[in-house]
Amino acid sequence: MTHGFGPVAPPDAQIRAVAGERQAQLTKPGGSLGRLEELGNWVAACQGQCPPKQFERARVVVFAGDHGVARHGVSAYPSEVTGQMVANFLGGGAAVNALAAVAGATVRVADIAVDGDTDPAISKHKVRRSSGSIDREDALSTDEVVAALAAGKAIADEEIDAGADLLVAGDMGIGNTTPATVLIATLTDKEPVAAVGRGTGVDDDGWARKVAAIRDGMRRARPVAKDPVDLLRVAGGADFAAITGFLAQAAVRRTPVILDGVVVTAAALVAEDLAAGASAWWLAGHRSTEPAHDLALAHLRLTPLVDLRMRLGEASGALTALPLLRAAVATLAEMSTFAEAGVSTADAETAEAEATSETGAHAPETDTGREAAQ
Repeated sequence: MTHGFGPVAPPDAQIRAVAGERQAQLTKPGGSLGRLEELGNWVAACQGQCPPKQFERARVVVFAGDHGVARHGVSAYPSEVTGQMVANFLGGGAAVNALAAVAGATVRVADIAVDGDTDPAISKHKVRRSSGSIDREDALSTDEVVAALAAGKAIADEEIDAGADLLVAGDMGIGNTTPATVLIATLTDKEPVAAVGRGTGVDDDGWARKVAAIRDGMRRARPVAKDPVDLLRVAGGADFAAITGFLAQAAVRRTPVILDGVVVTAAALVAEDLAAGASAWWLAGHRSTEPAHDLALAHLRLTPLVDLRMRLGEASGALTALPLLRAAVATLAEMSTFAEAGVSTADAETAEAEATSETGAHAPETDTGREAAQ
């Protein structure tokens, strides 16, 4: 199938190098801010300027959709909760709303496949009511998967054209960790039991039903694993396809994204296959307790910012990490250099030179801060 995405150019390596040079001139020992330094350098490279600007319009998009597999006992909650939670998001009463307020972000909800009617203001990109039960039928038709990918691409364009300089992808959908796990286990070639988590908190019987559903879903997914669009059609869902299009288009538009948990990262795996190199524009916000999330992060070579045993979705993990990314930008952009602050580095340089002359070799460099932002 055609998909409209091609290889994605990476963030500006020259600006990243300039940012690294600036880090060495700031009033701190080199590498002493650890990963914050690499994160700041990454933002500068994404923005194409150093020092980077603080994010002025961080925008969360929560993609909502139901899944037929939820009717088969794989979740602790009924599908009706999806529509009820969408209303809660719009009313400002959910975790995503509270966390976005703290992190300096605003929230948009997009109904892609909720199994019911929602506010017309959030349903203009709706593809269908509930995706199919992937353990026994395709999630979508060919036309629907194309429409869902286009919806995600259009939403990314709408937000970036309106001034978003950082995007955060979130999800809401009862049963959605089942297709997420099918996608991840299929693309990373893992057995179901190595990837299945408790999702919303199912009991042992529910976990066994979930394993069986994922096994059956993977059996249907494997023949199309090499075709990202077909994989979404067979074993994903409209919300997954929309998130995939959103993530790919954000990278095409050179806009950084903070990924959330297992659902968003499952879509990210597919998006990287659709738009090679897109993952250079993404940051992993957190590590979910879902085993499949670890598998997906490792496959994408993304190291999460926080690990707080979260598994809610809604972009909650990504938003918890956003203040850290803001801190990285602030330290790179707002700290004084040694020259600006009138702080002498001569004594430190003399001590280093004396140590070098005594040992006949340079003092070993610390590994602190060497870890890449990704």
